[in-house]
Amino acid sequence: MTFTDFELHPDVFEGIDAMGFTEPTPIQKKAIPPILSNRDVIGLAQTGTGKTAAFLIPLLHQLQENSNANINALIIVPTRELAQQIEKDLMGFGYFSGVSSQTVHGGSDADSFNRQKESLKQGIDIVIATPGRFLQHLNLGYVNLDDVYHFILDEADRMLEMGFIQDILKIRSHLPESLQTLMFSATMSREIEKLARKLLKDPVKVELAIAKPAEGIRQQAYLVYDQYKLPLLDEIIKQESLTNAIIFVSRKIHADEVARSLKKLGVNCEAMHSGRSQEERNEALRNFRAGKIEVLVATDVVSRGIDIKDLSHVINYNIPEDAADYVHRVGRTARAGSNGIAITLINDDEQYRFKLIEDLIGYAVDKEKTPEKIGPSPEYNPKFRKKKKRFSGNRPGRNSRNRRKK
Repeated sequence: MTFTDFELHPDVFEGIDAMGFTEPTPIQKKAIPPILSNRDVIGLAQTGTGKTAAFLIPLLHQLQENSNANINALIIVPTRELAQQIEKDLMGFGYFSGVSSQTVHGGSDADSFNRQKESLKQGIDIVIATPGRFLQHLNLGYVNLDDVYHFILDEADRMLEMGFIQDILKIRSHLPESLQTLMFSATMSREIEKLARKLLKDPVKVELAIAKPAEGIRQQAYLVYDQYKLPLLDEIIKQESLTNAIIFVSRKIHADEVARSLKKLGVNCEAMHSGRSQEERNEALRNFRAGKIEVLVATDVVSRGIDIKDLSHVINYNIPEDAADYVHRVGRTARAGSNGIAITLINDDEQYRFKLIEDLIGYAVDKEKTPEKIGPSPEYNPKFRKKKKRFSGNRPGRNSRNRRKK
């Protein structure tokens, strides 16, 4: 099957051709036909499968066939980075279509807010927005949603994790009763099922294998104590044929610490996390894409939806709390059929969580010991789960008094 089989509008097909796409991915093959038929669709697919194009391409075709002066389509996403990435893809696929778009998200200055406001007031073909900022505009009374026919939720599971469900339902209450709703998610939890029942009408379910890293990713892991992680990381960067890499850490403070340490070792890198301003994050991504930065040290703020072309390596400095986030992280590399390497550093306390990841993906990942010149390695014992310390039912002071009385 090729994109010509979908009988798309010539302007849309020209954009696809200019982007260098010839054969649709599995999610695109399954999702595009029902979307073109105006059916509601729930798509279950991991990141890196081409799901953004799976809804943008038919949306562009539908807007060429039928559009009006007001907002035609509303795409809701969890993060500003994903909104910006979708707009970038939209500009590529829609280059010859003449479709207008506007991102609406927080983290911007007053001028950006005013630009968003003017676009929303004048009417725009496609709005790509985060829930909170879009509701701000909506509550100010100048957003006309009467002609919205396409309502798309991307990374729906992530939005639920971030507590946006009520915002989503409120936005839906302002939309016309008759519209097409598309929902894309990496997982199908009970909460996602409940949301789908509320928002979608007789949807077509499009499902790919969930929580499996792409075949082109070579995965490996190192058993390492925390104090040896930085020296090992330096060794990996030196020894690997590393073109560019994202190093994922669990917390903002870790991102800054690792970036500072790597800079001292001569690695050209930057930290990226929610504690940095939007302009700083945009600049870091621009420089990384342009090759000015070799390594990006990031929290999970960029683990979904951000498309870095030809990313050679993903390194997990910390094991994610949620096993599914491992798939989203390593899915930054080996995108669209390419190859990549994912390396994970596992300390003695993280082995249990890594075993959960292996259970989720359905196979064991090769593990190596820390090189002897760096230091010793912990034994691999994933059945051991370190218990958190808990206070007893009595207060420390009360215990102290009781002990003194004895």
